[in-house]
Amino acid sequence: MSLINPDDSLERQNEKLLQISHALMRRVEQKTEQSGFAYQQFERAALLESEVRDRTRDLERTLDLLQDSNARLEQANRETENAQANLTEAIETINEGFALFDQDDRLVLYNSRFCRDLQDVEPLLKEGLTFKDYVNYISTSRFLALPDGQTADEWARLRLERHREEHVVFNVSLIWDRWLQASEHRTSRDGTVILQTDVTDIIRMERQERDKMRHQEARKLQATLDHLNQGVCIFDHDKTLVGWNKRMDRLLDIAPIRLRDTLNFDDLMEQFREELVFDTSFPAERFINWTNRTRTREPIAFEVTRKGEQIYSIFAQEMPDRGFVISLTDVTSERAATRALSEVNERLEGWVEERTAELEEALSEAERANASKSRFVAAASHDLLQPLSAAKLFVSSIADQTDNRSIKQVVAKTETALQGVEQIIEALSAISKLDAGKAVFDVQPVSLTEIFNPLRDELAPTARAKGLTFSLVHSGLTVVSDPGYLRRIVQNLLSNAIRYTDEGRVLAGVRRVGDFARIEVWDTGCGIPEKDQGAIFQEFKQLAPGAANAGLGLGLAIVERACKGLRHPLELWSKPGTGSCFSLMVPASAPAARLLDPHRATPSNALRDLSGLLVMLVENNRSVAQAIMHLIESCGGEVILAETGEEALETISEIDLVPDVFLLDYQLGTGMTGVELYEDILWRYGDVPAAIVSADRTTELRAHCKRLGLKLLAKPVNAQRVCDFLSEGYRPAMADFT
Repeated sequence: MSLINPDDSLERQNEKLLQISHALMRRVEQKTEQSGFAYQQFERAALLESEVRDRTRDLERTLDLLQDSNARLEQANRETENAQANLTEAIETINEGFALFDQDDRLVLYNSRFCRDLQDVEPLLKEGLTFKDYVNYISTSRFLALPDGQTADEWARLRLERHREEHVVFNVSLIWDRWLQASEHRTSRDGTVILQTDVTDIIRMERQERDKMRHQEARKLQATLDHLNQGVCIFDHDKTLVGWNKRMDRLLDIAPIRLRDTLNFDDLMEQFREELVFDTSFPAERFINWTNRTRTREPIAFEVTRKGEQIYSIFAQEMPDRGFVISLTDVTSERAATRALSEVNERLEGWVEERTAELEEALSEAERANASKSRFVAAASHDLLQPLSAAKLFVSSIADQTDNRSIKQVVAKTETALQGVEQIIEALSAISKLDAGKAVFDVQPVSLTEIFNPLRDELAPTARAKGLTFSLVHSGLTVVSDPGYLRRIVQNLLSNAIRYTDEGRVLAGVRRVGDFARIEVWDTGCGIPEKDQGAIFQEFKQLAPGAANAGLGLGLAIVERACKGLRHPLELWSKPGTGSCFSLMVPASAPAARLLDPHRATPSNALRDLSGLLVMLVENNRSVAQAIMHLIESCGGEVILAETGEEALETISEIDLVPDVFLLDYQLGTGMTGVELYEDILWRYGDVPAAIVSADRTTELRAHCKRLGLKLLAKPVNAQRVCDFLSEGYRPAMADFT
């Protein structure tokens, strides 16, 4: 238990210790026991006195520290008061109203300019005022000019909503056309600083500048309107005339003095009801109703007539402020020109129809004549070839039955003449097909080596016989064309070059030009004048018809038509006395797939072994069927023959066995076609190997076969191709069997 109360001050504790010390000394002096108890008490008192002195020194040091701390605190308080006074003076020097709210939205500091323009709010400001009360005071101030249609409560609610934003700047309208700009910012301790700035002068200046700019824009707009060829008038949302141009005055003969600001659309319309005649499709009431419409107006356009002479085109459109603008255009001249043009067009259409009918009749007559010519040539060619063949056989038999040299020479000359006739007939037949558009082109990858090598062997002897140097440069390119027609084109060009070159050389080769191969045939012949270069492609046209080496005059005609049908551009360069060059551009392709003739497969050493293969052959031509049957059976296969698709399906049903491979002719008489038969087989028996055999080379048949996965073998069929297909079609079945 302590003798000293620690809650007492240091002075009180020292006082108590001294009293205790004096009391102890008195007791020691009063007691005289012999036992020495007094001396012990004396020693104890001396010890306590020493402790008291130590404690007193500690207390003195503590008091010194306390006094020093009190002095520093007093100094800090003075500095705080000075800082607060400086802050107060600083915010008072600000030309704007200033207020500071703490994190609890209570007013802690403001200057004398804050709310000075709201004289009924200024006396209510005091420290601790809440932000909500501050806003309510302003909203109910008689100096605040509330926006139209807005109450004080609504204004206060909107102001408090903006208080949630981080930074707020807005203008407040006061009475007597005065304005305050209030800016609100957050402090680092989540307090709020509000600045109030008088922006009356700025807003008034901006208003003046805006009015000035509006006046300038109005002048520019008026100048623009006056520059227009259309009459223009502008009405506001109350249908009051607010703008027009001079063209409107002239169009309607209106005196400018009558156009006042108070002129209403209905008044203006009433003045012209008698002069303006509206069309029945758009009466005046409809136009008036459009101007009276309260909802959105869609643009309208119509025409009116004035005084029975002038025609005005009227266009009306709504403006953003619910006003509208009307434009009038005098289209009297345009409508008169339109009527005149319409009359001219009607007359021209009549003339064109008459002329078109005449031309169509002439074209039909020409087409009939051309078709008749083509049919005649085709029929004549077919009919002439039969007796021509017989004549050649008879002439050949005469040569075999006599040893007379003179007779043999006559026979040889006769055979040569008959061969020339045969060439003419074949050329005429080819030209007839090309002209009639009946030529069938089998376009595919073609190796130029397979075109050039046979022609080199065929034509080189003829060139050597004339003493010419003949060169056909080898080319490994592959092109996309019809093999037969391409060979004939190059053959005719080379034959012509040799025929019309008396000395020098004939050279043919290929140049690669981008994605094309340009086949060129050069000669050192007489050349062709420019004026005759177009005529040489006509039938039977020869520049030197009396020459001994002259041809038939059909070779270049065939070349020109075949190149046109194959879309191989044909060009000619020639210089009289120097020579000529014929060239054609043929698309090049990758050399992977090379095939000269669609009827000739890649040669193989022997026909395939078809032992154990059962083939269904559907062919209505007996001779062709017998030839194919003989071919298959000679290779070890077996054949089931049917002449129609119906017979083939009935046969399969009877034997209850599906053949391994189907060979189907496309044209099977009046019944189903080979493709239709295959579709039926596919539906009944599933996917089986099959091929269509046909002389039809149309793209439609090819596309149909490709879509069904059918092999197409073109007639006349080649034995090797038939055996190759049968072995390929049989291979999957063999794999399944093993």
